Amino acid sequence: MNTRYPHPDLNTLPEDIKARILETQEKAGFIPNVFLAFARRPAEWRAFFAYHDALMVPETVGRESGLTKGDREMIVTTTSAANHCLYCVVAHGAILRIYEKKPLVADQVAVNYLKAEISPRQKAMLDFAMKVCQHSDQINDADFSALHAHGFNDEDAWDIAAITAFFGLSNRMASFSGMMPNPEFYLMGRVPKNKT
Repeated sequence: MNTRYPHPDLNTLPEDIKARILETQEKAGFIPNVFLAFARRPAEWRAFFAYHDALMVPETVGRESGLTKGDREMIVTTTSAANHCLYCVVAHGAILRIYEKKPLVADQVAVNYLKAEISPRQKAMLDFAMKVCQHSDQINDADFSALHAHGFNDEDAWDIAAITAFFGLSNRMASFSGMMPNPEFYLMGRVPKNKT
């Protein structure tokens, strides 16, 4: 594993963090490297995953959202590609393929979302996300109006911006530290699972 910061031993972690990591391993069949990479600093791990869950799984904090799970992962994959984050493009691209049930979509939005086979609504969402990613100081009323035309409200705009900004932090932490995607992510959602 090419990472500058070695992962801590799972058995040395605080019980709450260890339990969440084992729960994730049970669901996914492996431990995503981000869980262990951030666990070296437990307070930051807790803060990171609390904000992650509030944005990506809003029902955990009792909040509704106009964004689907696929929308959220599409924002992460697209903006992470703009930030050149290998880990997030591969990991969240895998989840995007699964949620959207489209094996090509992650590659398309990562390379050029403007040519991807996505809906006009999703394109408007990504236009906004990319402007937040690259030129947040230039967001204006016209950007909100473009979202409104596709059925998004101002709370949805907040979600799009917050996801973009949060993963901007995640992208930079993953890139500077040399965090690599787990090999399992590369094939997820590309080929049908064997039913044995």
